[in-house]
Amino acid sequence: MATDAKTLYFGYGSNLWRDQMNRRCPDNKFLGTTRLADWRWIINTAGYATILPSEGDEVYAFLYELSPADEAILDGYEGVPTSYVKQTMAVEYFGTKDYGVVRHGKRIVDALVYVDVQRVKDGPPKTEYIYRMNRAIADALAGGIPKAYIEKNLRPYIPAPASE
Repeated sequence: MATDAKTLYFGYGSNLWRDQMNRRCPDNKFLGTTRLADWRWIINTAGYATILPSEGDEVYAFLYELSPADEAILDGYEGVPTSYVKQTMAVEYFGTKDYGVVRHGKRIVDALVYVDVQRVKDGPPKTEYIYRMNRAIADALAGGIPKAYIEKNLRPYIPAPASE
């Protein structure tokens, strides 16, 4: 039985780059900024972003609404189930839509998160990924993700472009 149910997606790596998301997932709807507590962002030994459980840390992302077709397309880009696995996580949502539930004064939504559970050690980024991540970082900053978060978590792996 086919379903038209939408999926909320937590995009924390190069999918912070809104143009890339629009090209990959043409039906996506950008919903705003979100945060996952007690996880941290890394570039793993495969050369791409993943997140790891880490008490006291946090990962910021953009929240997108995906159609079933877009989710299937994104599964292909993310290499499900070989490279990444799909998990559902409760994340804090800062956007304007009335999604989720309010707990302890925070709006919480359940979101799809792609996680590499095999390659969990730090590594250098793929050369092509640096370009995409720099576009993602520019959009992240424009979209309200804190600069301090970018500097602490992403910049140690992703050098700024020469023009900055």
